[in-house]
Amino acid sequence: MSLLSPPLEAFWAVVRKGTVQDASFILGITQTGVTQRIRSLERQLKTTLFIRSRKGMRLTTEGEALLQFVKSSLDIEGVALSKIQRAAKDSIIEVGISGPSSILRSRVIPNLIGLKTNFPLLHFRFDLSDTESNVDKLKTGFCDFAILEHHHVTREMDSKIIKAERYLLYGPASWKRRLFTEILKTESIIDFNPSDNMTFNFLDKYKLKNLVKKERHFANNTDALTSMIINGLGFSVLAEEYAAAFVKRGELIKLNADFFYDYKIALVWYPRHEKPEYFQAIIKALV
Repeated sequence: MSLLSPPLEAFWAVVRKGTVQDASFILGITQTGVTQRIRSLERQLKTTLFIRSRKGMRLTTEGEALLQFVKSSLDIEGVALSKIQRAAKDSIIEVGISGPSSILRSRVIPNLIGLKTNFPLLHFRFDLSDTESNVDKLKTGFCDFAILEHHHVTREMDSKIIKAERYLLYGPASWKRRLFTEILKTESIIDFNPSDNMTFNFLDKYKLKNLVKKERHFANNTDALTSMIINGLGFSVLAEEYAAAFVKRGELIKLNADFFYDYKIALVWYPRHEKPEYFQAIIKALV
């Protein structure tokens, strides 16, 4: 790796190899490309750097002076690169991840904490957010990664499709013996806020939306919403992975195990020319 500009890289390659042809080989560009870069450098410096001879390219006095600059720059570059690479391994790194609380709790956090073994200085900032503002948080740099609905991914973003969250309809364990349609007709829906249509979308998929009451309870926190269900205030859709622990403890029941709604999601980040090892490990860990 070199931090030299392309024209200076071409100059340094010609000095080392002695010919434009050999310089083009190590740079991976055409001889014309090498010549153009040298000429561009000479125009910037308003001088001639090489004189062609039978023995190859010979430096002028001005070229010798530039060579000293390049050698000094390479020495400084070596020290700088060493510090940069050491910093990537020896410095505390904080990575922010924003997304729905259900998937962060059930899948993201459990899958990522194991990375601490290989990256002991890696620190996570998990932002459990059940609103559409996660895309804005990524755009403003509040987080490094976001879990978004697939249709929120834009062209300037990099993304990885991950397993969809499967949502089912849940009610309190005390409703275990009640009929499904009777519950829909008599009980209230609990959602995050008036703009949350997840439960309606679920019911609409199975042509059941016309059975339910339009008036709803609201709680913009997954734990609070779940608590309201457990205490019999109503029913709602919850991510199956998240709700599994409550079902196992006998606090929630699936109102109809055959009905489900898949919430298609992606892990999203802004492109990086070179991804650090910890960054690649995070992407690989989430499936």
